[in-house]
Amino acid sequence: MEQGAGGAAQAGEAAKIEMKLLIVPVGHKMPDWITTGFNEYVKRMPREARIELLEIRPEPRTTGKTVAQIMETEAQRILAVLPQNCLRIALDERGAQPTTRQFAKQMQDWMREGRDVAFIIGGADGLHESVRQAAHQLLALSALTLPHAVVRVLLAEQLYRAHSLMHNHPYHRE
Repeated sequence: MEQGAGGAAQAGEAAKIEMKLLIVPVGHKMPDWITTGFNEYVKRMPREARIELLEIRPEPRTTGKTVAQIMETEAQRILAVLPQNCLRIALDERGAQPTTRQFAKQMQDWMREGRDVAFIIGGADGLHESVRQAAHQLLALSALTLPHAVVRVLLAEQLYRAHSLMHNHPYHRE
């Protein structure tokens, strides 16, 4: 947990808690339009709530391994890159579907706690049960099945929207 510039709060200035919002998707080599969209929201986020991408290399589907073995290998890679004390949120269609305001409130609570938050996005076959079990929370962005590449852009936008709502920025309209 860090405080504002210089490491300590100055007189009359509230200390700012910095946190990382880690997006941990299985997949790499995204189309340019996905990378452009994702990066647009990353650059909009303030220093105290930075978005970082930790891509997980997907297991090749041509090795003769079963889907269960592929998912287990990907799960091991996911769990290995997660920071020890981060809050783990697995994106899963069976997860909670908060409203925008509820998501913003949740983000505010995370910022108050000062813990980094990792949002885990499964690969083509989803998330292995061990990743869901290791998660502190399951989150669904939609009841629809979404392409995994699109989820990273949608999640980055929702994080920006939640932060904007927390700070009364006019980006979010109802």
